[in-house]
Amino acid sequence: MTLVLVAVGVIALGLEQASLARFAFADTGPLERALLSLVQPVGGVPKPPSTGRLLAVLGTLPPFPKGSTWLHSPPLSRDQLWGKVVLIDIWTNSCINCIRTLPHVRAWAQKYKDHGLVVIGVHTPEFAFERDLANVREASKRLGVSYPVVIDNDDAIWKAFHNSFWPAFYFIDAQGRLRATHFGEGSYDRSERIIQSLLREAGSINGPGGLIQPKGL
Repeated sequence: MTLVLVAVGVIALGLEQASLARFAFADTGPLERALLSLVQPVGGVPKPPSTGRLLAVLGTLPPFPKGSTWLHSPPLSRDQLWGKVVLIDIWTNSCINCIRTLPHVRAWAQKYKDHGLVVIGVHTPEFAFERDLANVREASKRLGVSYPVVIDNDDAIWKAFHNSFWPAFYFIDAQGRLRATHFGEGSYDRSERIIQSLLREAGSINGPGGLIQPKGL
């Protein structure tokens, strides 16, 4: 709640969000994970097993609403994504926790784009000012988000995933099946290993190894 209030104040004062994200906040990841372990989204998916064994099938990728606005890409459909591993990142442009995950998301998109991964940002606003498309475009440019982003101003995709959190990662395999999730910051190595595992399942045998060490915002 404190970070949300701080973020609102930053927007109201016209300060730079990326600068705030670099500010020396205490790492909220452990606290978030502790809280998330106590709750699950209503109707949401269970936690997946670790990547040391085969990932369970938790559901399927819901369709993207027709007529949605997309940035950096023509509208994408489930049929077009068949055969690709997809990372869905539900975020919003004034969420400090979301902003602090972006170096990792950007790096994954770049590292694996030629090996079968498609990263899709789902921009679901929390506050009214986040619904302004011009603001989202400007924030995406400033934050270096160049992968496809679908605008979810009516929360349709959020609801289809039964989501309750910003940020939220949903990992989709090449057959359109939901195989893993992560909510909040942290666990970046685990998330990248999930991507690698799903790419191998999809037949990517020469994909890059190792784990990223992303540059800051």
